[in-house]
Amino acid sequence: MTPPVCPSRQPWTLHQGWLPPERSNVWQRTITQEMAWQQPVVQVYGRQHAVPRLTGFLASEGLRYRYSGTTHCGEGWPTWFELLRQQVNEACGTSFNGCLLNLYRNGEDRMGWHADDEQEIDQTRPIASLSLGATRDFCLRHRQDPMRRETLVLADGDLLVMHPGCQQQWMHGVPSRRRIRTSRVNLTFRCFLP
Repeated sequence: MTPPVCPSRQPWTLHQGWLPPERSNVWQRTITQEMAWQQPVVQVYGRQHAVPRLTGFLASEGLRYRYSGTTHCGEGWPTWFELLRQQVNEACGTSFNGCLLNLYRNGEDRMGWHADDEQEIDQTRPIASLSLGATRDFCLRHRQDPMRRETLVLADGDLLVMHPGCQQQWMHGVPSRRRIRTSRVNLTFRCFLP
C-alpha cells in the first residue's frame, strides 16, 4: 500500500491503490453483477428527475436509511460481500454497519454537492469511500468558505477515509466528465445509529 495522501492536513486521508488492480477488478465485476441496482427518482422544484447514477444499499438487518427521497432497508450482509467489508473495517479501525453503493455507468453519471450528515449517521465515526473502476474527480468545498476547494483524483482501488468533522466542515460531489466511457463503482461505508 502506498503512503496515504493528506492534502493540506484536511479531515480526510487518501490511501491510493489500497486494493491492487487484479482484486479491484474482481470486486467491481462481482458487485456490478450481484447488486440489485436502482435508479431513484427525486423531486426538484416540483419536477421529477431520475438520479444520474444507479444505487444500491447493503446493511445490517433492520437498519433503515432515508436518502434522496428513498428509504433503504438493510437485509443483512450477503456472504459474497463479507470479505471486503471486513477488510475495510480493519483498515479504518471501525465496524461499519451500512454501505451505500453508486454505479457511475460512464462520465455522464454524477453526484451533486452534498454532505453525508444525515441524523442516522454516527458523526463520531469515519466514513470510508472505496473506488473501483474509472478514475473520477472527487471535489470538496468548504462550507464556511466556498472559495476554499480541493479536488482529489480517485482511481481504481483508492480508499478515501473522511474523518469525524469532515461532513460538518466540507461538502463533496462527483462532477460529470464526458470523456470517460467506462464505469466506476463507489462504496461508501458508514456507521448508522441504532
